Amino acid sequence: MTSTETIEALRAELAALLGERGVSTDPKTRERASVDEATMSPILSEQLPLGLADLVAHPANAEEIAAVVAAATRHRVPVTARGKGTGNYGQGIPLRGGLVLDTTRARAVVEVGDGVITAEAGASMALLERTAAASGQQLWMYPSTAQSTVGGFLSGGSSGTGTIAHGSNWEGFVVALDVALPGPEPVLAHVEGEDARTFVHTYGTAGVIARATVRLEPAQDWRAVYASFPTFEEALGAVRTLRALDPLPRLVSADRATVAERLPADPAIPAGRASLRAIIDAVALEEASSLISAAGGVVEDVREGTQQTIKVSTLSYNHPIWWLKKNSPGREYFHVEVGGEALIDRIHEVEAVYPGGMLHIEAGHRFPIGMLTAEYTGAADVYAGYAKLVELGVRVHSPHQFYVDHGVEELLALKQRTDPDGLLNPGHLGVPELAVTLPAQAKI
Repeated sequence: MTSTETIEALRAELAALLGERGVSTDPKTRERASVDEATMSPILSEQLPLGLADLVAHPANAEEIAAVVAAATRHRVPVTARGKGTGNYGQGIPLRGGLVLDTTRARAVVEVGDGVITAEAGASMALLERTAAASGQQLWMYPSTAQSTVGGFLSGGSSGTGTIAHGSNWEGFVVALDVALPGPEPVLAHVEGEDARTFVHTYGTAGVIARATVRLEPAQDWRAVYASFPTFEEALGAVRTLRALDPLPRLVSADRATVAERLPADPAIPAGRASLRAIIDAVALEEASSLISAAGGVVEDVREGTQQTIKVSTLSYNHPIWWLKKNSPGREYFHVEVGGEALIDRIHEVEAVYPGGMLHIEAGHRFPIGMLTAEYTGAADVYAGYAKLVELGVRVHSPHQFYVDHGVEELLALKQRTDPDGLLNPGHLGVPELAVTLPAQAKI
């Protein structure tokens, strides 16, 4: 625990650097900066509050981010970086208190080039997409929460709209990063290619992403496509065929009627029917309509424009489960992230792992992925289902944890070089004793 005197000394130094409005010890500000969407998990919710910031800093550019990290280092105060707090795993919660470094004021788009865009960590993915569009380009991918920041998406996210073609955000999406590292003086380490990739999806435990250059591609003429089916099984057939369209779709999501009815009201999502939403290239619309019809479905609507395609994105990945929880008063749902062809081939067995189980599915990059949800009856019951899913050939990732579990050995080696004193987001690296572990080949 950091002493009151140390916190006040750091506050005074940061106020001189950022101005009085650039740093806060106000209790409400500290509370808001110490939570994220971890309440998606009833298991994590039972553990909240997991931590509380002692103070919050709001740097306005990459250089100020580096200066804040250096100031905290000099005072030996832990640093937890955050964007808009849209993460679902508690990765932005300051488990050991200290300083929360809020990057959302560092939101400038620095440069747009041929196939790349550079922005500071607090720029939203939606802003990057709009800026790219003005130059006839588009992002390789953006998360389902399109208003999240580029620094947050790279630090704590993994996939989203565009993943069908490009995979996860550590698979070539990142061209270069400027990373703020701990030290007595401000350091912005510029890393490219493979060296940049090692900082992706590390929850800010090895360095704070202050500026990022990510990949663009030529813009496509996308359409938001809504379809419905008498049964979810028919919708699954369409997911399988649509993911092979040429050009590839940017997104394909589907839900059972029970989940679809909890989504925001929309005439293109009729009650009592399974729903499929997709982002399809205009040149593939005719073929997509034929595939939907062949699977037993009906195209309910086709909508044009970036606003409409981003809306479809916000109904994908974790979001349908969020709406299910929000619009099911008196019930508590949990979800498990799953992947593999078994989600289609063995759907009934997969859903039966949990009583009343329902699958939200995404087309995915190499195989279908999704969120398996059911009513919550306790952490032990949730964990007991993991091994059963693996036996069915399902890959599993637990959303009920606040620590990095991807590339851990590589990350530990990196952190030993960049943060040997363990000041960056402490507590988020290293598996707790009671955690449920899975073999690597069973993970998504």
